[in-house]
Amino acid sequence: MLTEQEVQKYKSDGYVVPDYRVPYHILESIDEKTDLFIGENPEFRDNCSALLRHDISFASYCFTPGILDMAEQLIGPDIALWNMSLFGKPANDGKATPWHQDGEYWPIRPLATCSVWVAVDESSEENGCLEVIPGSHRNRALSRHQHNPSDDLTLHEELLDTEFDVKDSKKILLERGQISFHDVFLMHGSQPNRSNKRRRGMTMRLMPTTSHWDRNLAPDVLSHHPLLLLKGADRCGKNDFEKAEDLVPKIT
Repeated sequence: MLTEQEVQKYKSDGYVVPDYRVPYHILESIDEKTDLFIGENPEFRDNCSALLRHDISFASYCFTPGILDMAEQLIGPDIALWNMSLFGKPANDGKATPWHQDGEYWPIRPLATCSVWVAVDESSEENGCLEVIPGSHRNRALSRHQHNPSDDLTLHEELLDTEFDVKDSKKILLERGQISFHDVFLMHGSQPNRSNKRRRGMTMRLMPTTSHWDRNLAPDVLSHHPLLLLKGADRCGKNDFEKAEDLVPKIT
């Protein structure tokens, strides 16, 4: 469980790194599964932004003991998983992720998601750790983005330079097995990996069911993949959930 101080940090800064480690046997499973997935799908060596569409069994890691309990403290007791992502960030040439807000991409009304970022490898300044602008979520609004078609980026919508000051940024350094939570409106990005150590990260996109995942607004890559109810019930009454426990085994 999160401490009250950790909950308040999430509310104030838009992110928190809890005093928590993914259990060793589950982390080893994630390690092996991500290696296998990237090996079989080399086009995703840098980033797979719709992981569940390709392998729904990754959803079982959302049941890692403690994760949903902590998420409930941040977004409430009714929780859906609408997506997962995998960042491979290989050694020496792993791509940068431009400064952005996640909500720029997502068809959720009202916009609400808590992302759980799992460090499959150590995430350091040298291998391109996540960087954030603390407090940039507070006005609950999306800032202006522009399209950047560069092949050197994992994403192509980036914040205008006038929307933030990089001098306000903070690096999130994680040991292997640590996790972080961040809010949908938080400005964040990462530098390329120029080190000789890879930096894999897996994210879980958790939505309170008071919001609607609107498939009519979803990009093609997300419009047909499953929407999984992890905990509680559909409070907005518009979501076409499937129960996660009917599709994937719980991990203990």
